[in-house]
Order: sequence, then structure tokens, then C-alpha cells
Amino acid sequence: MDTVISIEVVSPQPQDSVHAAIQRALGWFARVERACSRFDPTSEVQQLLRRVGEPVPASPLLFEAARFALTLAARTGGAFDPTVGHVLERKGFNRHYLSGERIRSPIPTDASVSYRDVWLDPKQSTITLRRPLVLDLGAVAKGLAIDLAARELAAFDSFCIEAGGDLYARGRNGSGQPWRIGVRDPRHPEAVAYLLDVSDRAVCTSGDYERRTADDSEHHLVDPRTGRAARALASVTVVAPTALAADGLATAAFVLGPRRGLRLLTEEGVDGVLITSAGAVRTTPGLRRNTR
Repeated sequence: MDTVISIEVVSPQPQDSVHAAIQRALGWFARVERACSRFDPTSEVQQLLRRVGEPVPASPLLFEAARFALTLAARTGGAFDPTVGHVLERKGFNRHYLSGERIRSPIPTDASVSYRDVWLDPKQSTITLRRPLVLDLGAVAKGLAIDLAARELAAFDSFCIEAGGDLYARGRNGSGQPWRIGVRDPRHPEAVAYLLDVSDRAVCTSGDYERRTADDSEHHLVDPRTGRAARALASVTVVAPTALAADGLATAAFVLGPRRGLRLLTEEGVDGVLITSAGAVRTTPGLRRNTR
């Protein structure tokens, strides 16, 4: 997933059992990547493109990631849309982080697709692409992997799983306090724009500094409705019960912009910190009430 993953477990249990559980938890990241990566020619996502028009059996991992992504796409009227993969390819976000190989999917450059071109059959656990398209599940796959890793560590009362700035924290830290999480200032990497105290919650961020084109002219958070990078926000951090929800909602809110993004998070019952391109910090009502 082209990111550093760290797991801290606070437990009096023997270190051997803790270490074994951590290794099992880490294994979920590779499994999710094998199912959901658009960069790996052998992944399930890439196999879908080879069988356009057919119902293709999907693993539970791919089906759940696609199900949540398509539900969020419908909820936002396409502001969040996992069929944006080929648009990202054309912009240069197509290099596999391990091999360096560039992925070029055989799709016409003028092809217009949307989430409505993907059909899920929950009874048969199949996915059908009605038209040639590339699913980009990067906005939900890491969150799903974090949630599965957290489930693997369910025997422990306190732990924190962090993957590239996205995390799930359970219980208390080593000092017996809620886990304190700093929200990065998107324009000053060493500075913290907001502090969160969390327990039994996921915290995920989408920012315009995460991935950029080679000439640094654009970031990867594209508005699928226009094909252009969303510009009104610099970052969105979401606090939610699951990392899957926090991950996807952070991207959706980023594309929607300050006003509509804040409304989406409030309506979905999660908290968030939105930082505009001008540096203004906006938060959901729940965070404002809980700020110390």
C-alpha cells in the first residue's frame, strides 16, 4: 500500500502472544492490497477489466470495499466515485510503488463512466462492469485493512494501528490516557493544526499533499464530476467508528468542499476537521463541544 504501518499494543500479556497477533494483523494489509489494488495486474480489480459485461465472483474483501464505495458514491451524487481510476491513470497516478511499472488500461481516453456502471449482486457475491472502467478503491481499501487488523487484535483492550497517517485507536495509551492524535497542518508538515483525544475510534485524513503529479501541478483527489483536482480544501480529517467509514468520508468531504463536506460529515454522524486552502480550520459541532 506504499505506506509504513505501525502497531502498538498496550497489554500485560506475554510478548510472544502480542507479537504473533501483530503479525496476523499486519497480514491483512497485503490481503486487501491483492484484492483491491489497481496497480497490480494480478489483482481482482484488474481482473474485472478483463471480463467487462460478465458477473465476476469477488472475494469478501473486494466485495465489501466496492459495496461501501458505491454506497458512498450514491450518497454523494457522484462527488465520491470509485470509477475514477482511468482518469487518475491519465494524470500520471499509475506507477506501481514496488515495481515502478506504469499501468495503462486499454480504455478509450474519451470514455465517460460513473458508479452507475458497476453492478453488485450480493446474493452471488459478483461484480459486473457494464462498461470498460478501472475501479479505484484507494479511498477505502486502507481503511478496510485497518479495520480487519483491529479485529485481529480484539483480544487486547488497548492498541493503536497506524498506516500512513490513518489509524484506529482502542482503549488507552501506555499512560492510561486516550490516544492523542495530531492533525497535520497541510502547509507546514512539522506543525499540528488540531489535537484530538480518541478512544475506540478511527481517524483518517485526505489531503492535497499526499500524492501529486511529477510536476507538482495537481494532487490525486479528483472531483469525478469534472475530472479536475478539487481545490477548496487542503485536508479533511474524519473521526468515525470504523476506518473504512473515516477513510471514504474524508475523501468525499474533500471533494465536496468546506460547506457541503461539513454537512455530509454531520449528517453521517461522524466528526471532522476541515482545513481550507487558505488555512482556515473548520470542525463539526461534536468536536467543537469536546475541544478543551
